[in-house]
Amino acid sequence: MENFGKFFSTIGGKTTIILLISFAFLFFVFYFRRDEKIFSTKALTYSAILLALGISANQIKFFSLPQGGSITLFSMIFVVFIGYMFGLRVGLIAGITFGLLNLLIKPEVYTPVQAIIDYILAFGSLGLSGLFANKKDKLIPAYLIAITGRFIFAVFSGYVFFGSYAPKGWNPLFYSIWYNFSYIGTEGIITVLLLLIPVVRNTLEKLKSSNFKTN
Repeated sequence: MENFGKFFSTIGGKTTIILLISFAFLFFVFYFRRDEKIFSTKALTYSAILLALGISANQIKFFSLPQGGSITLFSMIFVVFIGYMFGLRVGLIAGITFGLLNLLIKPEVYTPVQAIIDYILAFGSLGLSGLFANKKDKLIPAYLIAITGRFIFAVFSGYVFFGSYAPKGWNPLFYSIWYNFSYIGTEGIITVLLLLIPVVRNTLEKLKSSNFKTN
C-alpha cells in the first residue's frame, strides 16, 4: 500500500491520474453535449471565452503559498459568471473544466482522492453560482456561495491530506481553515470590493440579461 501511494507522487503516477480524470470528464461532457438545452452554442462560446480569461488570470499570482493555493487576478469570478449566466449544470461543468485545466497546467497530486477533491469538487463548486441564474442583481451572493463551496472542499482536503504540515501547537482543522482562507478568502474579499463598484457590477448584469439562460 505504501508503494502504491508513492507511485502517485511520481511523474508517471500524476500523469496517470490526470489522464484517467480527463478521459472520464470528456466522456461526461460528450454524453451531455447531445442535450442542446444544457449546452447551447452560445453557452459553449461564452464559457470557452470566460474559461480562457480565467486561466489567463489564474497565471497572474500576487501571492503563492508553499503547499498550494494562490491569490490571483480575480480568476474565480470568470468561472462563477458562467454559472450565473447559464445555470447550475453548465456552471458545474465549467468549474470542473477549470479545475482540470489547472490540474494539467500545474498538477499537485498525491492520491487519486485528493486530486478529485482539490480539482473536481473544489473547482466544480464555483458552478454553484448557477443557483442564482434566474435571479437579477445577485452576482455578489452567487460569487460568495460559489467560493464558499470551494473553500469547504479545500479545507477538507487540507485537513485530511495535509494536516501533518500544521505548525506545532496548531489544530490541523483550524490550520486548514486559516491556510485556505488566507488565499481564497483574500481573493474573495478583493473581488467583492471590485463588484461593489457600480459600473463593474452593472456591466456584468447587463451582459447576463442580454443572453438567454439554460437550466
